[in-house]
Amino acid sequence: MLAGAVAAGDVPGVAALVAGRGGVSYAGAFGLREAGRGDDMTADTVVWIASMTKPLTAVAALRLVERGRLALDEPLVGLLPELAAVRVLAGFAADGSPRLRPPRRPVTLRRLLSHTAGFGSALFNADVARFQTHAGLPPLGECREVTLLGTPLLFDPGERWEYGTGNDWAGRAVERASGQTLEDYLGEHVCGPLGMADTGFLLRPDQRARLARVHRRQPDGSLAPDAYEVTQRPEFFLGGGGLYSTAADYLRFARTLLGGGHLDGARVLRPETAAMLGAPQTGALPVGRLAGTLPTSTGDIDLLPGTPTAWGFGGLIAGDDTPDGRAAGSWGWAGLANTHFWVDPARGLAAVFVAQVLPFGDRRVLTTLRAFQRAVYGLPPTGARADEPET
Repeated sequence: MLAGAVAAGDVPGVAALVAGRGGVSYAGAFGLREAGRGDDMTADTVVWIASMTKPLTAVAALRLVERGRLALDEPLVGLLPELAAVRVLAGFAADGSPRLRPPRRPVTLRRLLSHTAGFGSALFNADVARFQTHAGLPPLGECREVTLLGTPLLFDPGERWEYGTGNDWAGRAVERASGQTLEDYLGEHVCGPLGMADTGFLLRPDQRARLARVHRRQPDGSLAPDAYEVTQRPEFFLGGGGLYSTAADYLRFARTLLGGGHLDGARVLRPETAAMLGAPQTGALPVGRLAGTLPTSTGDIDLLPGTPTAWGFGGLIAGDDTPDGRAAGSWGWAGLANTHFWVDPARGLAAVFVAQVLPFGDRRVLTTLRAFQRAVYGLPPTGARADEPET
């Protein structure tokens, strides 16, 4: 099925891996790192994982909570005094200028990790995009502090769920509490112990030699390589989306989450702390689909259509069994270039699926992902063609 998706032009290259509690049960890679040329896609091909960075940042923060150096529910302004200057966007005046006011509640680590702090994303909220344009702020992906510090809240902390830059702020809290950069903290305390040697913000020469190109879907359905790359001279490390990794590395991380924070003799979190990544943290607040504001980068996103959902510290949680085999309580997330993972404790498996295609939510990639999920659980294909809407 994966090879067929490559042959049909649905993806230029794809790597997909599955593991149970006993170890890896499937590893496959098909296609090329760059459409029409270059080396084969492999399990150790380096890819931009974008928002699949968020669970790693959450693990780093929760390690510091375990050690008493961060707290989930205390105001973070003491550790991050720059939060004192953050305001709530209360709308726009007739001349287009933003109206701002002080927040009524504090930003906490729990709210950052659960996306209830009030920070949004220009990719999914038109008001954030409008404010950043008015203020002349560069895109967040350029890793400029002026954008992180200068973008306001959309609402008072705790008021609702809004996918945004909470993990970028959480990464900043990790750095302040640990005295290390996020790159160094993850390397020493998470990625290093787990044997994830190819996961980091800064590309080494050997990784660049294995790097897959990001591609963009063209109007005629073809795929063209794009020059996009996360800046290698960041002013801050983007804890919500700046990491590069491989399918093999990320499967080790997913297996660690399946194993309650432990893998191959290395423990990065206590079992009760690791469980918080896949446990609902949003209470009664609705966690809805994401409406894209920049069609060249992302479409509208609903990764679990028809399934009630919640948000944990690690990603989106399925409230019921899904039509494609995942059990209630399974959870995972994705990255902008159509990388995906999920952990299914009830079924005892974890899986990773990586492509490098924009926009996020590309129909043909998601159809391939769905077919992969169904194959993992031994379900028949739906019969829908990748290049046509499903009925």
